Amino acid sequence: MKIKELNEMTSEELATQRRDLKHEMINLRVQQQSGQLENPARIKTVRRTVARIETILSARRSQEAAQATSG
Repeated sequence: MKIKELNEMTSEELATQRRDLKHEMINLRVQQQSGQLENPARIKTVRRTVARIETILSARRSQEAAQATSG
């Protein structure tokens, strides 16, 4: 997913997306170990998307914390 698409999602949607991608990552690793993985590059893509989501979520959390302390 593009970073722009991720930024437009709510925090709840991002958390759900992250959970789904982590499950997909587990399935991809199982397929890789059993030799059935058709697209090895998908692991890299999923891993980076999870990292992007976690970055956005942590930035939102820190922004909310800053607003709570200043407001």
